[in-house]
Amino acid sequence: MRILVVEDDVLLGDAIQAGLKQAGFAADWVRDGMLADQVLATEAFDAVVLDIGLPRLSGLEALRRLRDRKGTTPVLLLTARDTVDDRIQGLDAGADDYLIKPFDMGELAARLRALIRRSGGTAAPVLQVGDITLDPSAHTVMHGDDAVNLSATEFALLHALMLGAGKVLSRAQLGEKLYAWGEEIESNAIEVHVHHLRRKLYPELIETIRGVGYLVRP
Repeated sequence: MRILVVEDDVLLGDAIQAGLKQAGFAADWVRDGMLADQVLATEAFDAVVLDIGLPRLSGLEALRRLRDRKGTTPVLLLTARDTVDDRIQGLDAGADDYLIKPFDMGELAARLRALIRRSGGTAAPVLQVGDITLDPSAHTVMHGDDAVNLSATEFALLHALMLGAGKVLSRAQLGEKLYAWGEEIESNAIEVHVHHLRRKLYPELIETIRGVGYLVRP
């Protein structure tokens, strides 16, 4: 899952990006509200971690612009001010959740997983398709009663496909969910990871829709 982090504090932004990557997310980071607005207008993310106090354009204004464009990306606001008015303003501007600084990285990751689940129409924390069970928080995959060892990228790919079960996801869409800016991507990377998943799980789990992409049926 791909996350946009918008934070002007260099130490905090770097820590959030590193922590999210360690938690299995692909995380991109920008440091001002204007750049965040430009990026959100042109690129797709599964969720946004958005600081309220930003240079050039406030976090709340960047959020309002996203919602004015009918953008539905889940947004978690970060604020150093724990007042009822701040929370009301953020939620009324279109935020889905918020965290007060300082916060625990584990809680941030858990809240993002919940936001992404709900935006995908799934309430259950554990995903299941047939006898394949994926637990995003524990980062485990079970095939029946057997644990399956997947690489970080294979896990992220399976997570995206199972979260979107019933929907055809193109190679480009999957690439956007798996890789952050600056990461080198081989032209056949998605195909290779799909092949590995089919071998480790079972071939029929992931269908190839020719000329379109890949599908996991519910």
